[in-house]
Amino acid sequence: MTSYQPSASHQGPITSQELLTVPQVMARLQLGRSAVYDLLRTRQLASITLGRARRIPTRALTDFIRTRLDQEAA
Repeated sequence: MTSYQPSASHQGPITSQELLTVPQVMARLQLGRSAVYDLLRTRQLASITLGRARRIPTRALTDFIRTRLDQEAA
């Protein structure tokens, strides 16, 4: 039997401060609700579902922004 080995990038348990709601992402990106849900639907922005609620890890938002900046610079 193998045991769980956290990846090197994993810093510990995710706290509620590290999970953003759709309205919080809307405010941070200054986008509308439909635009944010389009990013989630097309998997450009990663999220998790807790019951019926969508939550976006802050790291996913940071990665999304970094990717977009890299695309703009290329």
